[in-house]
Amino acid sequence: MGFSIVIPARFASSRLPGKPLLDIAGKPMIQHVYERALESDADKVIIATDDERIAEAASAFDADVCMTSDTHRSGTDRLAEVVQQRRLEDDDIVINVQGDEPCLPALLINQVAADLAQHADADMASLFSRIHQEKQVFDPNVVKVVMDSQGYALYFSRAPIPWMRDHFHKSPLPTELPHYRHIGLYGYRAAFLKNYAEMTPCLLETEESLEQLRVLFHGKKIHMSEALISAGHGVDTEADLLEVRRLLAE
Repeated sequence: MGFSIVIPARFASSRLPGKPLLDIAGKPMIQHVYERALESDADKVIIATDDERIAEAASAFDADVCMTSDTHRSGTDRLAEVVQQRRLEDDDIVINVQGDEPCLPALLINQVAADLAQHADADMASLFSRIHQEKQVFDPNVVKVVMDSQGYALYFSRAPIPWMRDHFHKSPLPTELPHYRHIGLYGYRAAFLKNYAEMTPCLLETEESLEQLRVLFHGKKIHMSEALISAGHGVDTEADLLEVRRLLAE
């Protein structure tokens, strides 16, 4: 099973401007992400950006760079342009590795690619892990997901879902209805990405700031599987950056 990885990277970030180029253990963060991607079974790894500074940094460590439009609303939109530019075949599998995941294990990238290949009726594939801390359920930076009996996503939210009406005053979290954290690692078929660019954004996507809700809104299917190992520490905030610097320095 062959697949490609595309790492969308933009310079603008409300919380951490220039995030892909922030130094971590002597390398820009985007280089750590690229190196993790190379450890997977991918046939090719491409960095997609609209910023010359990121492109220059990526070229310095010999990455394959695809320059894209600066009007994209999401990383998935950027991937769709890469699919068109590189003329990928409809059945090709493309994995979206976000540019702020310098600790992401290659095993999980392979897992998403394999899961999508095994579910022909899925338009996308992604991962989840079980939440064990109540504070994470109420943390809007932790995206939650609920699924049907076949493992297909029903909804994603920054709010606590499912809402445990009779249990949230208790501790620890009830075990009879677990809560799951969405891990933002996506797999797509190239044909789906070609169509995604034509899907109109929806209010749910805009208000939750979760691009995957556009997929569900338009009746498409996202298959979820439980991550085989921890996804590592991503970088969303200054505190995350400090923690990842500490981890990678060790």
